[in-house]
Amino acid sequence: METNYVRSPRKKRRVGFMTLVFLFMISAIATFGWFGYMKYVPSREYQAPAYASTNPIMIGGKEMGHGALIENGEVKLPLPVLEDLFAQDKPLHYESSTGTIVLTSADKVLRLKTDTLTGILNRQPYKLTIAAEVTNETVYIPSAPLKELYGLRVDYDAESGIVTLLTEGETVPLVEAKPEKGAAVRTGPSIREPYLLKLPQGEKLRVWEENEGWLLVQSGDGHIGYIREKDATPAGSETVTEVERDDPFVPWKLDGRKINLTWEAVYERRIDPAKIGEMPGLNVVSPTWFELIDGTGAIKGKADSAYVKWAHDRGYQVWALFSNGFEPDRTTEALATVESRFVMIQQLLAFAEMYNLQGFNIDFENVYTKDKENLVQFMKELTPLLHEADLVVSIDVTPKSNSEMWSVFLDREALGRTVDYMMVMAYDEHWASSPKSGSVASLPWTEQSIARILEEDKVPPGKLILSMPLYTRIWSEETGEDGKLKVSSKAVGMERVKTIIQEKGLKPVLDTASGQNYVEYDENGIKQRIWIEDDMSMKARVELVHKYKLAGVATWQRTFQTPSIWQTIDEALHD
Repeated sequence: METNYVRSPRKKRRVGFMTLVFLFMISAIATFGWFGYMKYVPSREYQAPAYASTNPIMIGGKEMGHGALIENGEVKLPLPVLEDLFAQDKPLHYESSTGTIVLTSADKVLRLKTDTLTGILNRQPYKLTIAAEVTNETVYIPSAPLKELYGLRVDYDAESGIVTLLTEGETVPLVEAKPEKGAAVRTGPSIREPYLLKLPQGEKLRVWEENEGWLLVQSGDGHIGYIREKDATPAGSETVTEVERDDPFVPWKLDGRKINLTWEAVYERRIDPAKIGEMPGLNVVSPTWFELIDGTGAIKGKADSAYVKWAHDRGYQVWALFSNGFEPDRTTEALATVESRFVMIQQLLAFAEMYNLQGFNIDFENVYTKDKENLVQFMKELTPLLHEADLVVSIDVTPKSNSEMWSVFLDREALGRTVDYMMVMAYDEHWASSPKSGSVASLPWTEQSIARILEEDKVPPGKLILSMPLYTRIWSEETGEDGKLKVSSKAVGMERVKTIIQEKGLKPVLDTASGQNYVEYDENGIKQRIWIEDDMSMKARVELVHKYKLAGVATWQRTFQTPSIWQTIDEALHD
């Protein structure tokens, strides 16, 4: 009898299921093992440090785009890296046509030429041990003067070739490698990344960043990489020593007083001081004596020693005005080169000594926007040298507007970091040829002019001087044959306006929009309109000086005054 065996379907399914379970367990064990390996087993792969350039430069734990040059063990640094490092103040200037490098600080101006071992520091010779140079169209500057002027610390490791830059006063945290067997510095923040260095216990590292349990560190020889935070212990910090400098220049010890300046407009004739009345409260006069006459930087002067003596006898400081003559082409040429700028500076210093001046007021107007940086550079080169001669430096700026030639060319933020005082010429809101009649300087417009410079350009209020008009305009309005309103004006002083009001029996009314008194009248059938400058308008502006804690006031110009206005301004400044 033949017997047939039939396999049970249930048993086949059970074997298949067990096989799947076994395979799943093997897969899970392998997976968990892999993840455990990746998470807990450090990579033993070594990767030699590699950099984009020879003698790489490190700043803040990052490699810069240009390397340094090394000559006789001394370091030369590329200008592009330095420009990035000092981007805010922009103290380095290179003139390619002459190979001249100018380094400026608050109290020093250093002029160097490429391939030359001598320079000029302020007005004295300066010697170098290695020269600046141009290589592959990049300017390289010796590190020694950078340390002297800016306190830049330059660490160079001859073995690694790495150069590390740290800025004056910078503080960097330090750690020490903790494990007895040392610690690994890796290419990235993971133990699976290749290691760059093996560090012995106790080796100190600079810390540049923290990143989820990892530290971006720099070894003593300059290499950059990552170390686990748990493999390091805090070891204090290092701070870059600040360079010893002379005490900062103090423009004027006012003993709590505000500056009260008036400009003296000097044309062809000399001013006769005997005809100038008393001006109580005034403490600075600024006669318009000096003017740029050509592109070489030559200056013509109309200074008068008798006027200076008269001013000093009354306790006034003399801050002579230096103007560009409002000639844009001449200004472009004079500002364009280190040599022409230095010519101007040398003349101003000579004039100051000759006439016993206490400062200069720089009044450059009608300037091309392309000359914005060169004007700032001129002031950076001028200010330290004038300070060295104990001279105050101020500059005139217009309120901010879209006018290319009268406003946009002024880098008020950069100028504010350089000069002692900035005069805001808050007038000509409605100018001589304005198509519309209006105030020379309404109160809301004046306040906005101050506020914008303080807020947008970060000029310290203690450097800002509110310049006020002692003049106004008589506006004439008539309708032409074409039916259109024609507007013209003429500038007049305070006394002239008072006379008109008295002669015509006018009664001023308050114009709330401008914050000024206002009159209007007809003359030969033509409407005349005047927004008046008087005691009320002056007091209102001085209130802005107190509100914003400004340095003081200036007035354009003395001969437009009415004698009583000086007392009004003085009393308002002391309120």
